[in-house]
Amino acid sequence: MESVPELKFLVEEKRGAIDVFTAWLPRLAVVFAFVVIGATKFGNDRGEWYRIFELIGLGQWFRYFTGAVQVSGALMMLTRWTRTAGAFLLACTMIGAIIVDIFVAHAVGFAFAPLVLLCIIAATWFAGRE
Repeated sequence: MESVPELKFLVEEKRGAIDVFTAWLPRLAVVFAFVVIGATKFGNDRGEWYRIFELIGLGQWFRYFTGAVQVSGALMMLTRWTRTAGAFLLACTMIGAIIVDIFVAHAVGFAFAPLVLLCIIAATWFAGRE
């Protein structure tokens, strides 16, 4: 008897509503969080971000640059064509935040928050791979 070649590649897997929900919910949470975090860096008041970026010593332009990178990286997480680049941009900002917390601000305990966010970014990116 002749063997029938497998035609799995011709059959597209249908994803259910639960699969779509579980794939998009964490990604949308990351996008929302970083759009908000990045947007808060554009305020002109002399608040917390102003003081942090003064401590870094690169000037306030770096605060605006970081905010723009975070907002654009978050928005790039929405499409599969730019998801990797968006995750990379967000990961770079979180690695920078960890470095600043440890070596500039000497606040090792504060480095935990960007570390957790970095892990969430990585997990969201990894889960969205096809």
